[in-house]
Amino acid sequence: MLTINNIKENKNQYVKLLKIKKFDAEHLFDKLIDLDDQRKVIQKSKEDLQSQSKKISEKIGSIYKSGNIDKAEFFKNESINIKEKTKKLQKKSLSIEKEIFDILIQIPNVPHNSVPFGDSDKENVIIKDVAQMPETSENLKAHWDLAKIYNLIDFEIGNKIAGTGFPLYVNKGAKLQRALISYFIDKNIEAGYTEYLPPYLVNEESAFGTGNFPDKEGQMYHVNKDDLFLIPTAEVPITNIFRNKIVKNLPIKCTAYSPCFRREAGSYGKNVRGLNRLHQFEKVEIVQIQYPEKSYETLHEMVNHVSSILDDLKLPYRVIQLCGGDLSFTSALTYDFEVFSVAQNKWLEVSSVSNFEAYQSNRLKLRYKDINEKNKLCHTLNGSALALPRVYAAILEINQTKNGIKVPKVLQKYTGFDMIS
Repeated sequence: MLTINNIKENKNQYVKLLKIKKFDAEHLFDKLIDLDDQRKVIQKSKEDLQSQSKKISEKIGSIYKSGNIDKAEFFKNESINIKEKTKKLQKKSLSIEKEIFDILIQIPNVPHNSVPFGDSDKENVIIKDVAQMPETSENLKAHWDLAKIYNLIDFEIGNKIAGTGFPLYVNKGAKLQRALISYFIDKNIEAGYTEYLPPYLVNEESAFGTGNFPDKEGQMYHVNKDDLFLIPTAEVPITNIFRNKIVKNLPIKCTAYSPCFRREAGSYGKNVRGLNRLHQFEKVEIVQIQYPEKSYETLHEMVNHVSSILDDLKLPYRVIQLCGGDLSFTSALTYDFEVFSVAQNKWLEVSSVSNFEAYQSNRLKLRYKDINEKNKLCHTLNGSALALPRVYAAILEINQTKNGIKVPKVLQKYTGFDMIS
């Protein structure tokens, strides 16, 4: 969430940058600045009245002692009038503060100045691509067919148990899934991340802190009776560990496995078949909290880390910088990772690595002390390392042979087998 002071100091720059996200902020900024000016006038009036009230209170005691009851009663009534005026000003001040807050939460994060203009993924910029595309063939089977042939995933029973988008992993299929989770976590720990196993439900304050609430797109599952939300990613509970904290010794590096829950409202058609799009899926997340001046260096370190995982799995992938039209509400800069599905002949997103700068930290009140012992907002970053469904799908498709599916070498110590046949 942006701050009034930053908006005042950078108004023209922010207006220009937010247009990259197709967001016209100028009228909202003008309204915010006007409301803040009103708030300051009211605050000054309140302080003046409080000063008067204090002086009158000091007088009343001495006047009573002197025996001038009428004069004392006059000042007593004057004090009551001042308190009533102060209450009215306080009520108006709270109303203005709420209006300011309600406007601020409508404004997305300001994109980094390197984010390209564009309305859709056609304007995204490919940063890194595979040197040579793998061969595709009409004879290659898609992962949903392979899953059925080798009894790895039962989509029909998952549908019976819960509904579309809730797969049931079976036998070696379940073990391959668990192997991926263990490998991702171990790889992250080797890179200096501390492992957590977080709650899978969060309260509204936690969802607000990371920018997931208010839920503008209706993607979060809500448990009405308890007023809790199923997490869309481990980013939400992990980042909230540090809500309302002043942290030290940055960077802080966290990793966590969790199931993730997303309604994916309006999803239909062939693009959601199999593992392409699910309501429940597994993901391993990485989160970092960093000093502002080091956050973009950290972002690129995180991109390189995710790249190393895909290199180990021997999957064809590319890294894409998102344009303004594809950038999320909370992100300042995002790199997406896509693996290539040889059977579907298309790219599938498996990770987003983002820098939120101070947008989440302002909501979370997540701060550090600078060299002058002043509280400053941290920068937060997160990324998928990795989301499992499409990685799993790509592994099945690219490693299929006449004799079965070869298990990537880095996973074999976790699965205990090198071939699914």
